[in-house]
Amino acid sequence: MPPSSSSKKPSSRKLATLSPQPFELRSSPIQGQGAFATRFIRKGARIIEYVGQRITQDEADDRYDDSAMSRHHTFLFTVDEDTVIDAAHEGNDARFINHSCNPNCQAFLEEDRVFIYSKRDIQDGEELSYDYGYERTEGMGEEEESLYVCRCGAPNCRGTILAPLTPEPEPAPKKKAKKTTTAKKTKKATKTKKTTRSGSKGGGRTRSARG
Repeated sequence: MPPSSSSKKPSSRKLATLSPQPFELRSSPIQGQGAFATRFIRKGARIIEYVGQRITQDEADDRYDDSAMSRHHTFLFTVDEDTVIDAAHEGNDARFINHSCNPNCQAFLEEDRVFIYSKRDIQDGEELSYDYGYERTEGMGEEEESLYVCRCGAPNCRGTILAPLTPEPEPAPKKKAKKTTTAKKTKKATKTKKTTRSGSKGGGRTRSARG
């Protein structure tokens, strides 16, 4: 669930997830199917939980072979150094929220659960997106990086769903915010970042989220 940053983290109080689900799936100009708002979504709203089968990092390595892909495509999201959510199994519609280099959503890790929040007000009909920010692993070359092409079309598109080579500075908060989780920061959910632990054979395979 890393790179994409938010100027304000969700408050430590328990927030209700929007109901009914405020988006529907349609064909996306970014990639395959995407999630499009079906009503106005206010800034800071908790939209949906990213769910799926929980497996180990080693199981994720065994389950997916990046070298056999022409373009990276998995639904893996890192929870911590031992646990990965695979939304291709037992997942929900959160797995169809696409990457963008100029996203309107952000993934946060709350304890051991990943939630997608709106970064700004989202209008009816807008496609939901967050920055996957896959972690770059040591030794990645041009061939490996070519699997992670971005086609979001944003003016600031960096051309890849991998995290920026130089992390973008986060805006300084006006006052210190309380952390929403005791777990290790991961987007790895910093979904919001699709990340993988260093040395994993697949390279930057899983997203991670901000704790």
